[in-house]
Amino acid sequence: MVQTPAQIITLEQFLELPETEPASEYIDGSIIQKPMPQGEHSVIQTELSPAINLILKPQKIARAFSELRCTFGGRSIVPDISVFCWDKIPRQENGRVANVFAIAPDWTIEILSPDQSQTKVIKKVIKNILHCLNYGTQMGWLIDPQEQSIFVYFPDQPTAFYDQPNARLPVPEFAKDFHLTVKELFDWLLE
Repeated sequence: MVQTPAQIITLEQFLELPETEPASEYIDGSIIQKPMPQGEHSVIQTELSPAINLILKPQKIARAFSELRCTFGGRSIVPDISVFCWDKIPRQENGRVANVFAIAPDWTIEILSPDQSQTKVIKKVIKNILHCLNYGTQMGWLIDPQEQSIFVYFPDQPTAFYDQPNARLPVPEFAKDFHLTVKELFDWLLE
């Protein structure tokens, strides 16, 4: 995670800047660049989004997006996966998905990269999940491929921790038809 020098800018100024690769986020007046995704991160992100969409999208319940910029509550963040209930997906007049998402996702999912230290994770990733929960997100996942564990954050109850292979991961109520165990998630790394 790369943090630019301590130059405070406004959210509006940040949104006028060109996009970076990997994406940069605007948090508390600072620009913080996300780490470059590596193999395990990429596999989980590449497999999880379509798995969610396979179950929820055909029924028009919700849709998962990878690396989608979400700007709300004075921040502009790019969760690894953002899931929005179907009726909340911003749309253009012609019905197409809008380019700007100025709302919090209904479910936010972050995947740790190997070069992310625990201190930086606590300061950035977890704060982003908690920020989302404060703005209406129903659930947040923090996936740690190295430890093969998932932290699940809720707006109104303690954080839960899952590392037992057969443990079924909790999902938001709208996604109740989507089922995934810890083992199934991390087995994608073996394919």
